[in-house]
Amino acid sequence: MALGWSTTEANEAIDALLASYTWVKLHTGDPGAAGTANAASNTTRKQATWSAASSGASSNTGTLTWTSVPASEDYTHFSLWTASTAGTFGFSGTVTANAVTTGDTFTIATGDLDIVAGNIAA
Repeated sequence: MALGWSTTEANEAIDALLASYTWVKLHTGDPGAAGTANAASNTTRKQATWSAASSGASSNTGTLTWTSVPASEDYTHFSLWTASTAGTFGFSGTVTANAVTTGDTFTIATGDLDIVAGNIAA
């Protein structure tokens, strides 16, 4: 028995969400229910563009780059927002833990930030 999203509905849901939640913020731990916990010292949000969802998943279509990071810390999570400042928190996820040093450049390469619907009924 297959349980989960239909592929079509998962793709439509992801595309609809990512049309609104395009701004990426970095965190040093779980962003929490409001998306504001464990914020990275680098508070700049970067605008992402997303591929059309396929098989219940989408990825960023352009490189996201934060230059001259202001503090040495480990980026472990991200949150997605509707605006470059303020806005509405949508959801969050993990990134591969990345230690940065003050002044470094941090990059999420094209295709490396994945949004996945979860279980797809097959």
